Amino acid sequence: MSLEDQLKNLFPDHVQQEKAPEKPKSNIWMQDEPIICKYEKRKGKPITILEGYNGKESDLKMLAKELKTKLSVGGTVKNKTIIIQGNFRDRIMKLLEEKGFKAKRVGG
Repeated sequence: MSLEDQLKNLFPDHVQQEKAPEKPKSNIWMQDEPIICKYEKRKGKPITILEGYNGKESDLKMLAKELKTKLSVGGTVKNKTIIIQGNFRDRIMKLLEEKGFKAKRVGG
């Protein structure tokens, strides 16, 4: 007789609750060092630059795509940096921390 059967005999009125499905974790490699998040203006337009990710290039592109989708903005990946159009440092840092990354704000 298994433990479950024994518990059912002891507590016949107990209804077992279903477990909530876990959030699917992304396959992006997590790192120990913080990702540096800084703000610049290029040609008069604000951009947010993320540097310091040392995982694979495909993971970097996947992370950039997720950020661009959640922020509904454009951007690109160049020279192991993610460039997001607009000043979204606070929101990007919050999204990165929710994913489990450490983020460090650089600049004003």
